[in-house]
Amino acid sequence: MKVVLLAGGYGTRISEESQFKPKPLIELGEMPVLWHIMKLYSFYGHNEFIICAGYKQHMIKEFFADYFLNSADVTFDFTGGRRDMTVHHSHAEPWKVTVVDTGLGTMTGGRIRRVREYVGDETFLMTYGDGVCDVDVNRLIDFHRSHGKTATITAVLLRQQKGVLDIGGDNAVKSFREKNLSDGAPINAGYMVLEPEIFDYLDGDGCVFEREPMERLAEEGQLMSYMHRGFWQCMDTAREKEMLEKLWASGNAPWKVW
Repeated sequence: MKVVLLAGGYGTRISEESQFKPKPLIELGEMPVLWHIMKLYSFYGHNEFIICAGYKQHMIKEFFADYFLNSADVTFDFTGGRRDMTVHHSHAEPWKVTVVDTGLGTMTGGRIRRVREYVGDETFLMTYGDGVCDVDVNRLIDFHRSHGKTATITAVLLRQQKGVLDIGGDNAVKSFREKNLSDGAPINAGYMVLEPEIFDYLDGDGCVFEREPMERLAEEGQLMSYMHRGFWQCMDTAREKEMLEKLWASGNAPWKVW
């Protein structure tokens, strides 16, 4: 199953680093947070990625272009009057990665819409390029298949300022609305499963996926929640990055399931 990753925003709330690179390339333990997210999906057998790039998109392309050499030992031999290169102990992930320039100012729904030709007419996974999680992706997929609706969203119970879900007893999402400062309700953690019909809900580059499309899905009974009671954390600010760095350095990062 293909994995769509939203990685095109400016990351203004962590501008200390995002002024130099896209937020998904900000490092945790010397590897970009995007890599950590991809490793989770890969652990569950999902190795084909479509990255919706935008801001400084060339840097994401360069990261993957250089990934093989950067993860290996290399000998450069100039003694014969030319450059001979020998790669030692190389490690290549089993990944197929398509990086798509989805525009500089394009909103989240518009970015998803722009990669339709790469997704094709099949169910796909989608998440944001700045949140790490230990969700069991295959159980999430099984849950999605069990209800037959258009979309499944992973929900977590945290006091955060994210999109708020009103979830009924049958796990159906009754309504979806943007964050409110006083909310302590289940929140949108990303890590979604979407049917190709989702593209019918997306209209133009200005489409914000978390607003009209998700509100409409909820109203039509086509949005279901998968409650995740494990670890999830976004990396919106320098403080959140520092917290995640400490977890990684401790050797007990909850999202490191591989």
